[in-house]
Amino acid sequence: MAGLNPEILKWARETAGLGLDAAARKIALGPARGLTGADRLAEFEAGDEVPSPTLLKRMAQQYHRPLLTFYMAEVPARVNVGQDFRTLPDRSDPSNALLETLLRDVKARQALVREALEDDDDVTPVQLVGAEVSTRNAGRLSDALIDAIGFDREAYRARSSAEEAFSYLRALVEARGVFVLLAGDCGHWSTAIDVSVFRGFAIADALAPFVVVNDQDAKSAWSFTLLHELAHLLLGESGVSGGPPQGAVEQLCNDTAAATLISISEIRDLPLEGGVADLRHINALADRAKVSRAMIAYQLYRAGRITLVVWEGLRDAFQAEWLAKKDRDKERNRTTDGGPSWYIVRRHRLGAALLAVARQGMADGSLTPTRAAKMLGVNPMNVYPLLAETRRVAA
Repeated sequence: MAGLNPEILKWARETAGLGLDAAARKIALGPARGLTGADRLAEFEAGDEVPSPTLLKRMAQQYHRPLLTFYMAEVPARVNVGQDFRTLPDRSDPSNALLETLLRDVKARQALVREALEDDDDVTPVQLVGAEVSTRNAGRLSDALIDAIGFDREAYRARSSAEEAFSYLRALVEARGVFVLLAGDCGHWSTAIDVSVFRGFAIADALAPFVVVNDQDAKSAWSFTLLHELAHLLLGESGVSGGPPQGAVEQLCNDTAAATLISISEIRDLPLEGGVADLRHINALADRAKVSRAMIAYQLYRAGRITLVVWEGLRDAFQAEWLAKKDRDKERNRTTDGGPSWYIVRRHRLGAALLAVARQGMADGSLTPTRAAKMLGVNPMNVYPLLAETRRVAA
């Protein structure tokens, strides 16, 4: 146990959003020697007592930190991926600790990709990053976005599902040098990060720009999030997005994504009955446009066609329906066999662009299996079969 840093124990608990009492309950630290569990935990954090290896493992699990974190010499610097564009009511929520873990992981992987690209004599900066740094009009920013990636709305809508449409959009974006990842947890379903905490984030690096879409969200919302984050890249701004788009930049990126997917006339001409949108028409337009129903309802509100109260009611109703469906699907999957392999799912989450860099690095010897594993966020033993797998998950 030599080298354990008590200061890190306290930092890990606090960044997990836990007080002493709550943490003691989560790590199953009971009373002893006349002290409460919280008092005992305070002793560990003060360096007066040393936790057992078993207790340390429970801390690592509940604080969502690797076990080796507790042996670091000093508290790690807060990860920085740019601005926090979120408008959240409670930044101390434990899910924010998970988000910071995810941000740190993706940032480290992005740095490895950048390093690999820097060794390529033919690499050039991604032109769309920062190309519209002074633009503050959603229509103009949407036009620039469409031109930058060659987006065709009709081709997008011709896909058979919202997930297929996302794959079409993702391929266009990755072809322009942007890495698009689907990530909404820290490697296990138990660490899933709710969309109320974040929907996406962008790293506006000139050589290796990254966009991460929270795949805990409905698939019908993925394309909107990708376009929103792509707008951030065009503005040259890294950051995390989520919550109501109250800030000027967030609203601009929201409006840009909406203008790319939906025409003003479609929102203007959608039938209303007594100031309330007919759900049949919302459903039909959402299905046709391959977007979420909540996005359609929000655009109706933005256009002044429905009130804030009506919009919030529709949003909450759609969210409740989606959560109920998600629970039903989860229950059904528990009782059915089969499904895509781990490698197919993993490839889908990583994206073709990131896999291509790892595959090239392994082929020319510039990447060891260990570094490739870090880049891909997998165990080294999984690298070869992951990169050898040629099939992609149907999207």
